[in-house]
Formats: sequence, structure tokens, C-alpha cells
Amino acid sequence: MIEVRELTKKYGSATAVDALTFTVRPGLVTGFLGPNGSGKSTTLRMVLGLHAPTRGSVTVDGRPFADRPRGLRHVGALLDAGDAQAGRTARAHLAVLARSNRVPLARVDAVLEEVGLAGVARRRIGGYSLGMRQRLGIAGALLGDPPVLLFDEPLNGLDPEGVKWVRGLFRRLASEGRTVFVSSHLMTEMEHTADELVVIGRGALIAAESLSEFAARGARPSVTVGAPGVAALTPSLLAEGARVVTERGRLTVTGLSAARIGELALAHRVPLDQLTSHTASLEEAFMELTADRVDYLAGDAR
Repeated sequence: MIEVRELTKKYGSATAVDALTFTVRPGLVTGFLGPNGSGKSTTLRMVLGLHAPTRGSVTVDGRPFADRPRGLRHVGALLDAGDAQAGRTARAHLAVLARSNRVPLARVDAVLEEVGLAGVARRRIGGYSLGMRQRLGIAGALLGDPPVLLFDEPLNGLDPEGVKWVRGLFRRLASEGRTVFVSSHLMTEMEHTADELVVIGRGALIAAESLSEFAARGARPSVTVGAPGVAALTPSLLAEGARVVTERGRLTVTGLSAARIGELALAHRVPLDQLTSHTASLEEAFMELTADRVDYLAGDAR
């Protein structure tokens, strides 16, 4: 479990992380979302004791991570796939990590096999693709068989097969009762992978809740209505307090359920050829709820 309480990080007059409080629970995949520059990477580095907070605290299973001398046995982390020395082989890189954390060397070959790098384990890392480096970083996180795992943008550079594999890996790790905390900008992947979300903007907490609860707070669900005489239904919908937009012979209705729209159509003898409900996607909810917390906008002339 990761517990963050009033965590704050200032650099001079600039606040990178602003009084964050949230809990990342075991047995779940928790997505960590926020616009660019929102403080996600700074937060992860404070979890690992790489940055000292200005105030507040963060503990892993009840203790600051810096208090654990053999850290890889307690927390596995991938922060930057480019951190490994290019001149080393993958096996040598992991062997150094294993020795320094008193992890059995047998784990090196086990994790290389698990991430699909066993066949290239003796090649120098400098010749690896970005996707291969990501796999190596994941292998390093898994090396100590830790109960808590942190990943910062782990899908960068992975091909579709790699993305599918990582998705399954995270789900399996969570099913084993581990705490899995994943920072990503890929909303579709979080929609398929995460159970809960922690969302921040400009360093401050926006939400810490289940994925479904977060999506429900975003754009309102809508219903597409089609009928030969669909315009005749509009006054009844408006009278019920719905918002109605007409486009290409179809109505987009918000504020009423599909069931209620169907009842009104039947009551007014308006035959329907389409009645389709649409729920907000994670991306739509994210864009709506973080709209005023974005520092870097395309086309921004500031």
C-alpha cells in the first residue's frame, strides 16, 4: 500500500506538487493521470525517496521507502527506460541490481524470460530498441519480487503485442495482491487496465476514485435518437428538461435516459429507428475535468 498525505514539493516559488493526499491499495491496478507538467513524475520520485518533499509524507507499507536498505525487495519501479548503461548487457545490468539488493541471481534469468528478453540477454543495451529497453526496465522492477510496483509511462515504444502483454502483466500482478501504480498518458490503455484512478492537475488532486466513478463525473451521457418524424418528438423532450441537438435527421439528447425517451416516443406515436445510449469515455472525462489545469496547450501563444 502507498499512502500519500499532504505531499508537497516546491522549487523556489514554483509548486510542483500541492498537498496531495491519496492511497494506492493492494490488489488493484491504479492509474496515475494528469496533463503534461502536472507533477506525476515528481510525485513518483518522492514515493521512492529520490526527491525530498517540502512538506507532507509518503509511506510504502507503513514506512518511508528510504528506510528500506534492500529496496527492490519492497518496491519495484520503472521511471526511465533509458537509465541502464548502454555498454552493459541486459543480464549484467540485472545482475548488478540483484547483487546490490541481495536478490538470488536465479531471478535474473527468470525475469528476462518473463519479459521476453532471454534470447537477447547477452546483447549490449545500447543496441536495444525503445520497446526492448522498456521490457528491460520492467524486468528490473520485477527482479526483487516486490509487493509494490510503480511504472512511469511503461507503454512507450511497445508494439501492440507488447502493450497487450503489459496489460495482462499488470492485471496478474494485482490479482496476486500486489500494489500496482501506473502513470500513463494513454487513456485507452487505462480504460482497459485500471481499477482505480488518481488524477492530478498543476500538482493538485482532482480525483482519487474508481475508473467508472471518474468517467461518470465527466461529460454527461447522451442518447442518439433517429426517426422519420424525429422533429415531432423534440418539444416533448424539451418539456422534460432535456437538452436536444439536431443533426442530419438525428437527435442527440442529454438529460434523459433512453428508456424515458422511448416512453415519450410511444406516447406521442413517433416510431423510432435508432435509440442508442452513449456513456462518456475516460478520455472525454479526463479532458473535461482537467481543462482548467493544463499548462501546455497546442497553439498557446503565451
